[in-house]
Amino acid sequence: MDQDSVIMQGRVLRVQRDSLLVRDCRTGQNVQVNTNRARRFRMGQRVIIQYSGAMTMSIPPQISAEEIIPAARC
Repeated sequence: MDQDSVIMQGRVLRVQRDSLLVRDCRTGQNVQVNTNRARRFRMGQRVIIQYSGAMTMSIPPQISAEEIIPAARC
C-alpha cells in the first residue's frame, strides 16, 4: 500500500457503470467511489477501498479508488 493511501470500509448502496455509492462504515457518510471495477460488486456488499486520501467537497463527496476488495464485514 502506498504510504499516502487511505483505507475506507463501507457497504455498497448503488452500482453504476463506472462508480459505486458506498456508505462509509466509520462515518456513516455516503461517498461516490469512481472505479472501472464497479460492476464486480453488488448492492449490500461490504468492501474495503484504498484511495489517495483526496476527497471532493461535492455532494456526495467523491474519491477515486486505487483498489477495491470484498470485505467480510464493517
